[in-house]
Order: sequence, then C-alpha cells, then structure tokens
Amino acid sequence: MPDSMIFPLRAICLSASLLFLFGACSKVERPINRSNFQDRLPEVKVTVEVLTTLGPIQVELYRNYAPITVENFLQYMRDDHYDGTIFHRVIDGFIVQGGGFDENLQERPTRESILNEASNGLRNERGTIAMARTNDKDSASSQFYFNLADNEILDHGVRNYGYTVFGRIISGIEVIDAIAKVPVSDRDNMQSVPVDPVTVLNVREISREEIERGPVKRDKRF
Repeated sequence: MPDSMIFPLRAICLSASLLFLFGACSKVERPINRSNFQDRLPEVKVTVEVLTTLGPIQVELYRNYAPITVENFLQYMRDDHYDGTIFHRVIDGFIVQGGGFDENLQERPTRESILNEASNGLRNERGTIAMARTNDKDSASSQFYFNLADNEILDHGVRNYGYTVFGRIISGIEVIDAIAKVPVSDRDNMQSVPVDPVTVLNVREISREEIERGPVKRDKRF
C-alpha cells in the first residue's frame, strides 16, 4: 500500500475510501495563526526544475511558508532520491503524484516523516505542489503531488488537517496537463498508474538567470 493516498472528491464521496483517507467522523482542527517567523527568513524562495520524460517543470518553493517541508524536499533532491522515480498516481482533473516509486513500483527508502505545515495559509490551487501523506497528518516523507485543479477538499481545516502546499509551478504547467492525459490502469494493488511510465529524470535547483532564460527544450532528434 503506498504511503500516500489521495483521490478526487467525486470518487471518495461514492466509496468507502473516504473513511480510510479522512476518517468517518474526524475532528476538524481550526487553522493555526502563523507567526511572523516567515518574514524573518533571509531567503524566501528557491526554484527547482523537475525534469520529466514529458518535459521540464520549474517550481518556486516558499521557504517562508513551509520551511520544514521545503528543506525536506531539497534534501531528497540533494540525495538524488527523485531521479528515476515515476508519477505513480495520475487522476485527470485532480492530481499527479510522484516521488516514491520506480518503474517497477518498488518503493524508495525514505527518511523519517515530517511535521504537517498545512496551516500555513497556502491553498491547494491549480499549479501548486504539495506533500502527499496517509491518514496520519504528520506522515509525509518524500511523495509530492501537483494540483491539476483548485482542490479545496485538500486544504487545511476543510475536512481534516489538510495537505501542505509548499510551492507553485512558474513554468511548465503544460507538462502536468500532458501527464494528466496519459492512459492509466490499476496495477499491483495501486490505482491510476500510467500504462507507460512518466519518469522524473532529475530534480535540481536553478538560478535566477536560468529562470529568466527559460527552460531548454529537449532535442527530439536524439
């Protein structure tokens, strides 16, 4: 069973998955007021490029809103954890999720899970990146997802504690839209797995100069 299970609202409303994912009568915790610690951080943003087999995605990460989550993601990046992983759950109109499994659906080892920062005020809007997790609110490790739509059901306090948003796509949203359209099937007790793998080739931090220059398009002749 993958360590991060999220499904579209139209599906969970019609199945028992809702009980497993969110809890039948789970108590909704009130949003926590953020302190001004975010404004004291010297470096607010860091930008990374997620290079996939369908093209590059440039993502701006917000350290001032989710410092623990951003550092966690960057450490997995530095460890080359994401290289060779696939988007193992693709639900058109909802999310594309990756960061945990290789093409054979073998799960990558992870570090300890991190504190949930979903109360940071950022919403699960189209084009944002957030951490996937289990029903335990503090269970996120390496897996992340991109929102294909405005998914209010995943926000803090809507039904449960919510899922931590920690960045936004600034270039390459057409890539996640392309991933959303690939054929999927159920495989090895996992749902909505792409038939032909969409692989993360590399994740790296990029400079302001590279952002302004724009992503380099892959030469399809090779």
